[in-house]
Amino acid sequence: MLRTPAVFIGGIIYIEWYKWNVLNKIESAFSAGYDPALVLSLNAKQKASEDWRYHLRRKEQDHIDRIMRGEEAGKYYAIIGPKGTGKGTMILDAMHAVNAEGVAFCEAHPDLEVFRLRLGKALNYEYNEDSQTGLFQRRDPREGGAALDIERALNKVEKVALSLSRRKGRALVLVFNNIHLLTSDEAGRNILTQLQQRAEAWAASGILTVVFSTDDFWPFFALRRNANRMQSLYIGDLSPSEAYTALRKIQHDSLPPTSTHSTPESNPHILHQALNIIGGRLSLIGKVARSTNPLSAANHLLNNEKQWLRSQIGLIPDCDDDVMDEQKWSSCSWLLLQAFVEERRKQEQERDAAKAAGQQRGEADVEEELPLPAIPYWRCRQIMTRPDFLEELDRKNIISVDVHHDVRPDSLLTLQAARQVVEEDDFESTLQNVRDRIDEIESLHRTRELTVRLFLFSSCLGLC
Repeated sequence: MLRTPAVFIGGIIYIEWYKWNVLNKIESAFSAGYDPALVLSLNAKQKASEDWRYHLRRKEQDHIDRIMRGEEAGKYYAIIGPKGTGKGTMILDAMHAVNAEGVAFCEAHPDLEVFRLRLGKALNYEYNEDSQTGLFQRRDPREGGAALDIERALNKVEKVALSLSRRKGRALVLVFNNIHLLTSDEAGRNILTQLQQRAEAWAASGILTVVFSTDDFWPFFALRRNANRMQSLYIGDLSPSEAYTALRKIQHDSLPPTSTHSTPESNPHILHQALNIIGGRLSLIGKVARSTNPLSAANHLLNNEKQWLRSQIGLIPDCDDDVMDEQKWSSCSWLLLQAFVEERRKQEQERDAAKAAGQQRGEADVEEELPLPAIPYWRCRQIMTRPDFLEELDRKNIISVDVHHDVRPDSLLTLQAARQVVEEDDFESTLQNVRDRIDEIESLHRTRELTVRLFLFSSCLGLC
């Protein structure tokens, strides 16, 4: 008889200890040096002889550093920019500066079960899967699914943040990187709303700052609907002077000394020619800089980009009705890219006119800085006539949309590839052929539908 009370008391003690241990483990996730993402980043830096980023500090880095130090309490952030511009790198650099103290970093994933596990890893939380409390309860805590598990994790984080923020005198930071990887359906948007609700509450209390990082526009658009305390930060490409400095630094750190001084491909004229192809995209600069022939590498990237564009939105003249929807998408996409090319031509004409008038002076090797052509979102809807296609183009990294709802080609490389296709002799005729063929197929479908309706109507009259 004495065993039953002992087991009962032991169970109560175990449950209370387990709850305390869970909060203690989550608190350790915000301690200095814990974050797994930071450990991986530091391991990569140890293998590099010299990190070029220490020689080129971007203007947005100071703002991100303040966020990671917990100095931007009372708000949360959406960091948006095209893929490869360095958003994640700057966040990790800011975490490295504070040794990830007070910061947790979680990578998003389209599968919510995987996202649940990644959030648990970032927070050092096991979702009660390491607990023996199942002996004292009827239901399995895992029966609720990923969304309820994430809610449980956020509840625990809130308790820890309330305690830690008082002791440390600063807000904690929770980063959700690549949040665009969540699916743009009901389940993905529900999770995003769930995270945003906590971000709003934590920002209002000043205990924790949430940072959402995204390559695509749709998460920002979804967050903006219910945002009160959200701040946006756009990360774009490097300027021409910054891109040239980065290219030289990466080249110096990556190639042997003989490769960066003795070869003709490394002289400034060749490097500027390469940058006029790839632009200021950091990921592309890294690929070109690590090649012993930068111009050849840039042209290779351009050819690959052009072939990739054609594989995604290639035009099929005299297409069959089975691919009509796909060709609608392709023809509308090329209408938008054609508009970007026309905008670029106007920019070049204005630049040439200014140079002829003596208003601009530049070195012979350096092309004057021309921003990527931008078209307002509403205007793109009119050009394409199918606004639902814009989100898919953004997801495929063919276009990018900034926080001001201006649409641009994803990169200068994409613009150059599209321009080569648009300036081909048969492009206009091919595009018009596809659009005419789509009109013919749609007209034929409408005729068939009308014929069927007339037949059914006449049959009904005959029966009457």
